[in-house]
Amino acid sequence: MDIFKSWLVERCIAHRGLHNDEFPENSLGAFQNAVNNGYPIELDVHIIADGTLVVFHDDSLSRMTGKDGYIKNLIKSDLKNYHLNGSEYIIPSFDEVLSLINGEVPILIEVKNTSKVGSLENKLLETLRSYNGEYAIESFNPYVLEWFKKNAPDILRGQLAGYFKGEKLGFVKKFALKRMLLNKIAKPDFIAYEASHLPNRFVRKYKTLPLIAWTIRSQEDYLKVVQYSDNVIFENFEPKI
Repeated sequence: MDIFKSWLVERCIAHRGLHNDEFPENSLGAFQNAVNNGYPIELDVHIIADGTLVVFHDDSLSRMTGKDGYIKNLIKSDLKNYHLNGSEYIIPSFDEVLSLINGEVPILIEVKNTSKVGSLENKLLETLRSYNGEYAIESFNPYVLEWFKKNAPDILRGQLAGYFKGEKLGFVKKFALKRMLLNKIAKPDFIAYEASHLPNRFVRKYKTLPLIAWTIRSQEDYLKVVQYSDNVIFENFEPKI
């Protein structure tokens, strides 16, 4: 498969769905909006206390729901109590999201796992095997990619990376992840790198792999970074090519 001719580089990818003031990020409304406009969708997957996969970005619930607590401690029946940005939309399960998208547009799934690899990945793989649409996975955690390389090598996998400025990460982790030093075990099919730090010498080493820039928030930034990347993940505007 020539990834440079795949859906991963064909059309700009909507970050957490095509969200706006009406449709919050990672909501069924934002995903339907992306489908209606023909954009591939980037979304985030966590596993919660009862083993349910949910689509939500943060570890903490506060920014998006205004309530204290952590996503990992919820169970499926709790989800209806957590509305996104005060809207009608609640935290969706991954199954609900797949049912809505239903193969209409491709999905780029960020696997949110900073803990032991295995449970989340197994459940995700089990779910994806019965889904008929196009998809790929990505993660900041190279051990997630290693797991998929061993257990589902046919699924496209991408290494997320960046400079991690302001992030609570130890020096060694930042050093390694910024430089993608664990790519030798992760063996990614593509790179997704922080747009504000492109171009750089770290991505140049992987010029045989497609490069996706994240996250683009204006036409001006899009025109700058598209010179150095094969595609972009965008939000808060729609890129004009």
